[in-house]
Amino acid sequence: MGRQIRKSKGKTMKPNFFVFCEGESEVAYISHLRSQYRVPIQIIPKKSDSNISVRYIENCKREYIVTENDKTFLMYDLDVDRMLVHLQSIPDTILLVSNPCIELWYLLHFEDCHAELTQNVCIKKLKRHLDHYTKGSLLLFEKQQLSERVSDAAIRAKNLVSYNNPSTTIYKIIELLERL
Repeated sequence: MGRQIRKSKGKTMKPNFFVFCEGESEVAYISHLRSQYRVPIQIIPKKSDSNISVRYIENCKREYIVTENDKTFLMYDLDVDRMLVHLQSIPDTILLVSNPCIELWYLLHFEDCHAELTQNVCIKKLKRHLDHYTKGSLLLFEKQQLSERVSDAAIRAKNLVSYNNPSTTIYKIIELLERL
């Protein structure tokens, strides 16, 4: 009896999530999501946030195998004038924006927030829940607390008016990751 030839099951690649972001705090959070959900998230930090453009995005994506289901995210703080208008002008992207800063997203894991905030006030409030928080890094127990309360944060974020202060749309990437 001859050997049978095995047929390929036609594996499909998981979509890439390209996350263009501005700072170390965003990189720390997205790295945490990448390890938690085990999906191909490509983190592309860019210090000069106002220079993000279609050309820059396309050049960065050339280094990867791109699929038709890939998603491109722009993760920026809206504490800079005209930033929202600039980001909205870039087509085929999902905005993961926070006003005033990403720490608002972290804060929403623990409490509601409706009053306008500055970045400093937001971090000060966050430190009541995460004593050792420092901008640009997340300790293991901080990651665990954020993971445990992410659904609370998403509910609170959805109750805020998008792009106003305070607001964040980071929950959008969480919803997509949960569906995978």
